[in-house]
Amino acid sequence: MKPFQSYSRSILGQRRAAQCIGRVHARLVINAAHKPSVVLTREKGKNGKMMKALGKLNMDCIELPLIEHTDGPDKARLPDALKAGGFDWVAVTSPEAAAVFLEGWEAAGKPQVRVAVVGGGTGEVLAAAGVTPAFTSSKALGKTMGSELPHVPGGSGVVLYPASAKASTDLQDSLTASGFSVNRIHTYSTTGVKAADVPKDVMAAALAADIVTFGSPSAVKAWVALVGKEVADKKPSVCIGSTSARACEAAGLTHILYPDAPGIDGWVGCVVQAAEQLQQKKAVAHS
Repeated sequence: MKPFQSYSRSILGQRRAAQCIGRVHARLVINAAHKPSVVLTREKGKNGKMMKALGKLNMDCIELPLIEHTDGPDKARLPDALKAGGFDWVAVTSPEAAAVFLEGWEAAGKPQVRVAVVGGGTGEVLAAAGVTPAFTSSKALGKTMGSELPHVPGGSGVVLYPASAKASTDLQDSLTASGFSVNRIHTYSTTGVKAADVPKDVMAAALAADIVTFGSPSAVKAWVALVGKEVADKKPSVCIGSTSARACEAAGLTHILYPDAPGIDGWVGCVVQAAEQLQQKKAVAHS
């Protein structure tokens, strides 16, 4: 297993490898005098797996959904684009993108399409609805999919990419570099929650928590907008992958951790690493 990426100052700075996941988990569960508290910021209904995994490791979870999904300007175009064909692949990059794709696919009459996904979780959403991905990238990263996606012999070389209006250009840039033509349509978007929409008790618990987790750049931006950079930078920011980590750095946060390969297991491991670092810091302060 590759080490986690942990950067105390800059994502581009000096790397520090994490300790063995198994050993860290065991020590936290057995010796935790203070249960670490973790803020989960994914949209409502998407925090269950993390909450269950962290609960098993004796951690308290505060669910504070920071983003909501909204329809994108091109959502109505998706069914017609799927019916028209002319593409070799449909690229689906997240569980939310999968849900929006499935809605358009059903409206189009469930045509035969070749789907490529970023991440196992995205593939699970599609498979549950009867769409089996034909390709899954080795890492849940857009640039990895772009470099690995195979060309279809005799195909058009076109990739239909139903994306968030706020998604980076990593995937399409990588696909273009690999010789594909990309038809990107914005089928959904995200909006951050406002302070007035957050219950006071939840906000108080989040501010008192030890660690904050981020599953998207939008969640990072929403958190910093909600509490301010100075407050946000007092806690470790644990990201699902490098895209969210780059958003943390861009926001001026300095204690950022993320796994080499995006996914729940690596994300949980990085939370464990952050919790252990905090425990060690407290032990030194009291020695």
